[in-house]
Amino acid sequence: MAFEKKPRNVMPEQAPEVRAHNFEEVALGFTEAQIKDEASRCMHCKNAPCMQGCPVSVNIPDFLAAAARGDFAVAGEIIGKTSSLPAICGRVCPQETQCEKMCLRGKVDGAVAIGQCERFVGDYMLAHKTEKRKPVPTGKRVAVIGSGPAGLTCAAELSNHGVQVTIFEAFHKAGGVLVYGIPEFRLPKALVQSEIEKLCGGGNVEIKLNTVAGKTRTMEEIAHEYDAVFIGSGAGLPMFMNIPGENLNGVYSANEYLTRVNLMKAYLPNSATPVQIGKNVSVIGAGNVAMDAARTALRMGAQTVRIVYRRGREEMPARAEEIHHAEQEGIEFLLLTNPVSFGGENGWVKSMRCVKMALGEPDKSGRRSPAPIAGSEYDVETDMVIVALGTRPNPLIKNSFAALKTNEKGTIVVDEETMQTSVENMYAGGDAVTGAATVILAMGAGRKASKAILEKLGIRT
Repeated sequence: MAFEKKPRNVMPEQAPEVRAHNFEEVALGFTEAQIKDEASRCMHCKNAPCMQGCPVSVNIPDFLAAAARGDFAVAGEIIGKTSSLPAICGRVCPQETQCEKMCLRGKVDGAVAIGQCERFVGDYMLAHKTEKRKPVPTGKRVAVIGSGPAGLTCAAELSNHGVQVTIFEAFHKAGGVLVYGIPEFRLPKALVQSEIEKLCGGGNVEIKLNTVAGKTRTMEEIAHEYDAVFIGSGAGLPMFMNIPGENLNGVYSANEYLTRVNLMKAYLPNSATPVQIGKNVSVIGAGNVAMDAARTALRMGAQTVRIVYRRGREEMPARAEEIHHAEQEGIEFLLLTNPVSFGGENGWVKSMRCVKMALGEPDKSGRRSPAPIAGSEYDVETDMVIVALGTRPNPLIKNSFAALKTNEKGTIVVDEETMQTSVENMYAGGDAVTGAATVILAMGAGRKASKAILEKLGIRT
């Protein structure tokens, strides 16, 4: 089919030299004229390959058609049929490896900016709140463990079908990784709160904060009290390198560092949970969390921030956009470099011994395996280290509930079709099942589990 070439619209952003010193959102969002123009680039392919790349199967062509004509309320209704958190997904989903990767227009003049269009529509829906239709109560009650993306999505789907949902959240704020893991400059917390308030607006969802499932309430008690249980407790247990000096003061896990800054507001004066402000910061790892930690350290006042990664640029797992933003802001990259020990003075980290790496054959992940180069060791000065090598599920629930089957990595074993665990009427999804992954994959699991729960409870969808 012949069509006129039309380049992709570029979303406005804060200038790098300005945003590197504040926590305000980097991307400023499309204007109304921009989203109409961008949405009109959709070719409305017969088989909609973009939808095949979406873990929650948003009807992308139809929502873009509505957006192109300026009918944003209808666009929001279309997205809302399968996605409960569009304003969030539009900001943090890796669209370039999912829906936009499948966009046929990408072969010609650039994939449609599906995520940025979804962000606009999600923001529009939050700004133009409509009264939520109250479903007929079913009398069924479901407990959801964790208020991250998997738990929120499952709760939303269940409550929309008349189920009374109680969410048990260990922290003092709801949102899970959305509030403790992703920085303000990528995902404003007020927006997350608005999405949660929208979820609870129908009266079918109650959130109990400061409640640790397995401790505050035993899993047996919860299972006995509710018709079904969904576990979306995430993967908040950090992984370390286990090298000499890693227990020195000034060596943080990215999980702790980001939680203190994002959730506890450590960047504010007189914070109740302050965090060290390093001047020469080294971040180990090259995923999205590493980029978040590095860019946060820069905003906290660091003079030099470097990413230290044992593979090369092509193997970096972070989103291309996050790598690009980090480079724009002045983050340094030490690639093909691996720390082997940390040195300290008076109990505080002061240096990092590194070894140069060479890439060999691909491993099971498809990335080339790094191997140290003999005699290439050298020292790097650093007064703060943030280890961002991934996370695992906290073993608390597993250890307090022996009936729940887990694998050698500590993730919960489920039936992939229904998300049911080894325990009758108990389901799980998100990072607690997959290990650390993306927000949209967690949402997809929450949606799949809710469908199975509704079917098990005999509720028509």
